[in-house]
Parts: sequence; structure tokens; C-alpha cells
Amino acid sequence: MSTSRHGVMTWLRKFVRDLAGAADDREALVDRMREAREQGLIDADALEMLEGVIEVADLQVRDIMIPRSQMVAVRRDDPADKLLPVVVESGHSRFPVMDDDRDDIVGILLAKDVLRAFAAESSNGFDIRECMRPVVVVPESKRVNVLLKEFRRNRNHMAIVVDEYGGVSGLVTIEDAIEQIVGDIDDEFDVEEDQDIRQEGGSGFLVRGGTAIEDFNEFFGTELSDEEFDTVAGLVMKQLGHLPRRGEWVHIAGMQMRVIRADRRRVEMLKITLPDGVVPPGVRESQEEP
Repeated sequence: MSTSRHGVMTWLRKFVRDLAGAADDREALVDRMREAREQGLIDADALEMLEGVIEVADLQVRDIMIPRSQMVAVRRDDPADKLLPVVVESGHSRFPVMDDDRDDIVGILLAKDVLRAFAAESSNGFDIRECMRPVVVVPESKRVNVLLKEFRRNRNHMAIVVDEYGGVSGLVTIEDAIEQIVGDIDDEFDVEEDQDIRQEGGSGFLVRGGTAIEDFNEFFGTELSDEEFDTVAGLVMKQLGHLPRRGEWVHIAGMQMRVIRADRRRVEMLKITLPDGVVPPGVRESQEEP
């Protein structure tokens, strides 16, 4: 047996012994995993996921859900031509369907069903009631690891979260649960590694939360202060008064800043929407380049 393989097997035996004999001592378990990382038996990504698996058992749905105020929902009586802008502008794939009361979620609408109706030029006969999928309801207190198992077993991707009185608190998706273990999942809102700001449509821009305020001011022609914070994410957190969740937004310097991606520690991506007709200096300069 090679030395490296012997090292892996030795660590695995210790790790299994910890699981069997000291399952309640999570600190010892984490220390053992970090020891394996230092010995080169697992890499940093594997360590992060293993720690995520352990931590997720302590999380409840209320810790990761999208709050009710930030839900993008549609109404059961909405015609197809009213649904299409919501689907396109939000970029989501699933939408809670409300009755007249926001606490009455009657189903889930898939974006692909709306888009299929328009592609088939049959939007005039589109009836949201015929396309709604059953709604899954979970309590705020449900453990995230249990939720993830149920999502996988039942092949669900979204659940409506309710409080102890049965009122809607928010929603949670399978992606929200998985990201607690594997970290952020790349999506259509990702910016290239060498870009902090990328234009997304005429008046929309994707901006990394860690973008320096100085660079932001230079691109957008703003005069935001960097005396208290160095990054755009810091300004958004100050404006909201808390660590923002995905979907929350503020108005700063005449522009809307919406949180596209965030976790429990930081804001990672923002979508900046400018007033119609406004072209920032950073765009003008790129257009003038030969």
C-alpha cells in the first residue's frame, strides 16, 4: 500500500471512529477534517462541503428562505401578457400563484409553461389554472437537512414557508438548501472573473458586491462616499440596516440596487437598474473605443 493511500485509510478510520464514538462532539469532528486538509488528504473545497454538511443540521428553513416581502409571485387571474414581463424580468423559473389573499398560495407556475404558450402563439387561450403545479408547504422550523431529503425524494424544487399561524413567511428552493453545503451555484447572473461590472440589457448592470466604490463611481459617474465602506455591498448593507437577503433592494443615487446573490456572510452580486435613457460614462467610453 502506498504511503498516500495508507494516510488516507488511517484518516478515514479515525474519522469513522469519531462518527461512531463521539457523534455529539462536532468540534472534534471538524478538527479531524481540518487535520485531513492540512495533511493533504482532502482539498479545501471538500473540507468546505463537509463542514457545510455538519452545519446544515443546525439550520432551519427560516434561516435560508426568501422572505415574503421579496417573493416574486403572480395572481391566478393574471392574463398571459401580464405574466410574460414578470417571467422575463425576474429570471426565475418558478412562481407562487396567489389568490386575492397573499396568504392563499394556490399553486406554482413554471416559467417554461408561460414561454411555451407564447412560442406556440397560443397565449390568448392560456389559462394559468391548467398549468399550475401543486404547492408544497413547510413550516419555518423545519430543519434544512430534512427539507433537502424531502425535496430529493418528492422531486420538488420549491416550497412555501408558513409561520406558526399558517401565514406565508416566504419561500425556499432546493438551490437555497444545496448552497448551504456546496456554496454558491453559478447561474446566469455570474460575471466573468476579470469583470466587476457587466452590462445586462439597456439599463441593467450586474455588479459584484465586492466592487470598490471608487471603481463604481468611475464607471457610473456617481459620487458615492467611501469614507465608511470600501465596497458597494457595504453601502447596500448600511442602507438596509442588516445583511441583505436575495431579492431585497434599495435606491441609491437614483438607481435601483437589487441583491441577486447573497449568503449569511456577504452580498455577492447586485443588479443595478438605471433610469431610462441614462448611459453611464463606463459604457460611453467603451462605445467610443475603436
